[in-house]
Parts: sequence; structure tokens; C-alpha cells
Amino acid sequence: MEKVRVEDAVGMVLCHDITEIVPGKFKGRAFAKGHVIQEEDIEKLLDLGKRHIYVWDLSKGYVHENDAALRMVQAAAGENIVFSEVKEGKIELRAACDGVLKINLDTLYAVNSDDEICFATIHGNKQVTKGKLLAATRVIPLAVKEEVLERFEKACKESKTPLVEVKPFRPAKIGVVTTGSEIVSGRIADQFGPVLEKKAAEVGATIMGQVFPGDEPEAITQAILDFLAQGADMVQVTGGMSVDPDDMTPSAIRACADEVVTYGTPVLPGAMFMLAYVQGKPVVGLPGCVMYAKRTVFDLAVPRLLTGEKLTRRDFVLMAHGGQCQNCPVCTYPDCGFGQ
Repeated sequence: MEKVRVEDAVGMVLCHDITEIVPGKFKGRAFAKGHVIQEEDIEKLLDLGKRHIYVWDLSKGYVHENDAALRMVQAAAGENIVFSEVKEGKIELRAACDGVLKINLDTLYAVNSDDEICFATIHGNKQVTKGKLLAATRVIPLAVKEEVLERFEKACKESKTPLVEVKPFRPAKIGVVTTGSEIVSGRIADQFGPVLEKKAAEVGATIMGQVFPGDEPEAITQAILDFLAQGADMVQVTGGMSVDPDDMTPSAIRACADEVVTYGTPVLPGAMFMLAYVQGKPVVGLPGCVMYAKRTVFDLAVPRLLTGEKLTRRDFVLMAHGGQCQNCPVCTYPDCGFGQ
């Protein structure tokens, strides 16, 4: 910040508000802090009694807050991100489509380690809808040194993934395999189907069919393979997912799996969730809570899978922090602490 003569301040950034008082008529702001002094402003400033003002000199390696915010957004934004016009030095980033928000936490923490940078986001790895506010950024001072922005841009450029992006949902066909002799015999009605239809619609997917093979592991395995042969992008298997001796679903999934990522998660509701890959496609075993609880591990994992992300056991381990649903009377997911 420098104190300079008004006549020498053209092109510099005003560091403070300048008030105008007209007795009996007006008292208010004539020039706002952050204003870039123009040639035509000089006479007005002199009329206000300002012969010297405090400014940032943009000719000495400083960048105005508005220009700085734009450069940071351009460096940080990945796919499917739109951003607002700059307002008072701040730009907002929003989702350009429905999908799953991905935040590169290493990069986020690195850029915010500079005390002149503010880049704030919501939590990642959650489902977002088009237009959702995801993040906002600005610099702290009214003008920032060029080297600060260069550090920001370098951190984003060297990152393996963008600081912020939205992975869109892929059009997906889902096969549902509902196990249980009590269902196939007609003793009780299936209640999983309607729930999964609704959840599929939330992410732009379709249920291509639902079958009821009973409890025989071989029949369950064959039902999974049949759906994959018909072009399913995912198979969801319901029922028989507990550790009871007569629950055969996990072993039936294992019988055809190329890889079992997890059977069991540190998420409640949803501890008995299973993820395997069969012929490169995700097959999920769904515990009973998915049928009746508002939100479960299903809502943390399946949307990510439907963007094409390949989840690992570590992804599920990380869900432990925030993995306890509060079962609120009015569910606000994903705008809550579940899964964060």
C-alpha cells in the first residue's frame, strides 16, 4: 500500500472507501475500495479534498482482486464447472450438470496455505445437481502480487486432477437380482424394486429388469451373469447380505467376481454392503437398510460408480469419517454431514 498524489494515482487501486458529504443533502460513498482510479476521477477527488490517497500500484507487479479471482477460477476449474461474473472480488463456481463433485484435497490445501488466497468448497464425492453452488474464490487483499497467483496456477497445473470438477452420470442400465425364497414363493411382497427404481431415476439410470432367483447360490450367480450378457452396466443384488449361515448372496457374488473390493463398510446404515467387479462391471450387494432407511452407504457409493469411477477398499475406509447418518426427521442429504 502506498500514499500517492491524486494526480499520480491513475491506474492504481484504491485501498479504502472515500466518503462524500453534501450538507443537508447527502452523505455516502463516492469511491469504493478496490476502485481503479481513472483520469476522469482526479477532479472529483480533488473536489473532495483528497490530495493524497492510499493505493496499490498495479504497475509494480500487483493484480487487482477481480482479475485475480478470474485467473484462479480458470486454473482450478475442471470439467462441467461454470462460474459467475466477478462481484466484489469474488467468483462462484457451480455445477454445469448433474453428477458427482470431485475435489482434489491436496491441491485445495496447498493453495489455501498461502494466506492471501481464499478458495472454499463444499464437500466432494457427493451427488450434485445442475446449478449447485460448489465453491467460491477470491484473494484477501484488494490487489495481490503476481507471484501469489503464479504459485496458485502452478499448483493447479502440476496436479494430476483438477482442483474442482463434476463427473457426470453415465446413461446406465441396471439389473436387479432380488434373492429370497420368501419373495419368489409369494409369501411376502418385494419392497426393494420401487426403492431402487426411485434411486436410479435420481442419477439418470434405468432399471432394465428385476428377477427373483430364490436362495440357491448357483441361481443367483447365473442371474447376475444373465444381466451382464444383456448389456447391464451394473447389477444390484438384494437380500441375503448378512452373516447368517443361510445368507448365500455374498458367496454367489464371489463365485463370478473378477475382484471383490469389499464386503463390509464403516458406514451406518450400510455395514453389510458389498462391491465386486464382474467382467469389469460393478456388482453391488445391498443390505436390507437400503430398502427402508432414507440414506445409506448406497447413496455414498453407487452414484460414484455410475460416473465410471472405480472404487477401492481405501475409498470405503475413508467413508468412516462422516459415515454415521444422523437419521434426521427431515432428511437434507446431500446437504448434511453424512459421508463427509
